[in-house]
Amino acid sequence: MHIVSRQPSERAPSERAPSERAHARIEPLSVVPVFLDLAGKRAVVAGGGDAAAWKAELLVAAGAEVHVYAPREELSGEFSRLFATADLPGRLVHHDAHWDAAAFSGATVAIAEAEEDAEAAAFRAASLGAGVPCNVIDKPAFCSFQFGTIVNRSPLVVGISTSGAAPVLGQAVRRRIEALLPAWLADWARLAADMRERVMARLGPGARRRAFWEAFVDRAFRAAPGGDDAGALEAEAGRIARGERHDRGRVTFVGAGPGDAELLTIKAVRALQAADVILFDDLVSEDVLELARREAKRILVGKRGGRPSCKQDEINAMMLTLARAGKHVVRLKSGDPMIFGRAGEEIDSLRREGIAFDVVPGITAGIAMAATLGVSLTHRDQAKSVRFVTGHSRHGGLPEDVDWRAIADPSATTVFYMGGRTAAEIAARLMDYRMAADTPVALAEALGRPEEALTRCRLADLPARIAERDERQPLVIGIGAVFAEARAAGMGEDRPALASAG
Repeated sequence: MHIVSRQPSERAPSERAPSERAHARIEPLSVVPVFLDLAGKRAVVAGGGDAAAWKAELLVAAGAEVHVYAPREELSGEFSRLFATADLPGRLVHHDAHWDAAAFSGATVAIAEAEEDAEAAAFRAASLGAGVPCNVIDKPAFCSFQFGTIVNRSPLVVGISTSGAAPVLGQAVRRRIEALLPAWLADWARLAADMRERVMARLGPGARRRAFWEAFVDRAFRAAPGGDDAGALEAEAGRIARGERHDRGRVTFVGAGPGDAELLTIKAVRALQAADVILFDDLVSEDVLELARREAKRILVGKRGGRPSCKQDEINAMMLTLARAGKHVVRLKSGDPMIFGRAGEEIDSLRREGIAFDVVPGITAGIAMAATLGVSLTHRDQAKSVRFVTGHSRHGGLPEDVDWRAIADPSATTVFYMGGRTAAEIAARLMDYRMAADTPVALAEALGRPEEALTRCRLADLPARIAERDERQPLVIGIGAVFAEARAAGMGEDRPALASAG
């Protein structure tokens, strides 16, 4: 038996399963989303108002032959604009008359703009009598189908419905999805359609075909397709068909910010959605992890000062092993990965092995603190420079090579990271270099989390204030004249006031 002994300050990486609810069947649906191919099909639009014009434009954009029934004098300006458009994907035909039963002959769908319920009921009866599904605009009781809101990346189309309960909510969901789906996905979807038959013929159903399309999707969310992508994908299909492994993966360093998932960049969310494996730090919030792809393996590799931590060499070795196995590894770090995140050491190990990597910045704790307090770190009347300084050396104490004279300059703003255990010594050093004892200090604990706590004090009172805090929470210390206004900025009707001492 081989026994591995770990020192109290070490711990092994630990895998965490994503939180999921097991479902034995599909949850109840208010509606079933159905996508109609209307290219070259007959569609009926009754009415000449703007609402009817917008629906006609939607149908003609889908390639339908749209027959509009409305007297010419009832056509709105929107309809006039639409009829004047020359390059419509479908056809637009105007009938200078109200609709009648013959209008539904051969139609695939029918839409009406009707002010009165009697007119709506008559349209519904005639349409359904002809076997044509119908929609009466803004009158759900007379509709056999509903329109949702659309995210258009054709041939990729996303439909969103609230079953008429909350259209504004549906539009808000659409805006969020549009932000996450880059416009270039339309180009990738067209490329997929062009390659599909060749891929299906070359790769049989099962693992190999799935491996190709996973590689395709991985490229699609990175950037717009370039001139060599089609060739590279053809080569990838060939390797997969021959059973060859493509062993080189890549690593993406992602800044998780201070904890609030809404502060992530869109690029960070895309990286999390594309990851095979996520190596994440202790301070990464559950809300951020919830944005990751469900199938991604999640491994905690936390490093915390003064607590059991994974060794850096272990983290480096794990990244290399996973990338060599062809995995897309996301190295998820709190704040910004390039500020006190030891990303430099991890990047060096990847460079030595020739493994590709990229970096997605995040909001670092110092900037998050300034935003939370409403304080400018470089206020022109109070500060000429800003410094981010570590309060914790690799040996556990205060770093010896800090330029204390520069930090003690009253025209500088300084933010100390990981300074909880050395705060008393920081205050003593600065006052030794003649920084005023009443220099404003702001303390921010657990930024961006429900347990967030903000405190203000004087430099001389920093040791006493630190002694009162919860050592388990991450801490950022801001020192400088700009924090004199922090108490007022941190107060609001919907949040606790920033505590003040002196």
